[in-house]
Amino acid sequence: MNKIEVRPVRSSADRRTFLLFPWKIYKNDPLWVPPLLPERSAKIDPQKGVFFKRGSAEFFIAWSGGKPVGTICAAEDRIMNEQRGLKDCVFGFFECTDDEESARALFDAAAAWAKTRGLETLYGPFNLDYEDSYGILIEGRDRPPALLCGHTPPYYQSLVEGYGFQPARDDNVAFAIGLDRSTPEWQRAARLADRLRKHGEITIRGAHLERWEEEVDSVLYLLNKSTAHLADFIPWQREALQESLAPFRSIVDPELILFAEFKGEPIGWFPPFQT
Repeated sequence: MNKIEVRPVRSSADRRTFLLFPWKIYKNDPLWVPPLLPERSAKIDPQKGVFFKRGSAEFFIAWSGGKPVGTICAAEDRIMNEQRGLKDCVFGFFECTDDEESARALFDAAAAWAKTRGLETLYGPFNLDYEDSYGILIEGRDRPPALLCGHTPPYYQSLVEGYGFQPARDDNVAFAIGLDRSTPEWQRAARLADRLRKHGEITIRGAHLERWEEEVDSVLYLLNKSTAHLADFIPWQREALQESLAPFRSIVDPELILFAEFKGEPIGWFPPFQT
C-alpha cells in the first residue's frame, strides 16, 4: 500500500492540481455542476480573494503513489472568531477518493494547522465562506444541486463521521414545487397574491443591475434580517456576499430576479436560477 503524504500547495502546478481535482471525483456524476475555474482560482488567491481581508488559509493536497487522492483547506476567519468569541478553524474544499486513510490524513493536516494557531475546533465543510458549498449531501442525489450547498458523493458521510465529526447545524433542506397551475397549492398561492395586489402596498420588481451596489445592500439586509433568529446565525459579510453574487451578474435575467417592497423598502427577494 502506498503511503499517504499531505503537502501544502506551493507551486503553480500544485495550484492547478488543487483546482482540477474535483473533476476526478465527479467525472461520472451527471448532476454535478463544475465550478467556474477563474472564479475559484481568484477565491483561493491571497492577493485576490475576499476572504483574505479577514483571515488566513492553507491549502493541502494528499498524494499516494505520486497521484493526488484528496484536497482540503484549513482557514481562520479572525474577524468572525473575534465577533463570536470562538476559536474555530474552518475546513473546506474537501474532496477525496473513497479511502478512509486519505481522508484521515487530510483532516489530520487541517487539525495540525489549526493547533499551531491556537484554534480548538474544526468546523465545516465551507469553501472559505460560511455559505459556500457547505455541508455533506445526505439525501437528494436524484436532483440537481441546490445553489451554494454541498453536492458530494455518498461515501463522504462515512469519511467525515468516521473521523469523529458531529453535526454542527440543523439539516439544510431544499424545497421543490411543481408549476402545474391546477394544483391546490398553486391556486392557494395565486389567491393570496391577488389579495396582496389589491391592497397595493406591496410591489414586485425585477433587479436593477445598473444599481448593482444598492441591490447587493438590499440582498445583504434581507439575508441577515430573515436568518437572525436562528440559533447558529452567522451574519453575511458584505464582501463575501458580493463575491458570491458576482459570477451571476453577467448571466442572469434581471426580470427574473424578483424583489418585494413595502412602501419602497425591501421585504423579500427571489433568485430563480435555472439548473
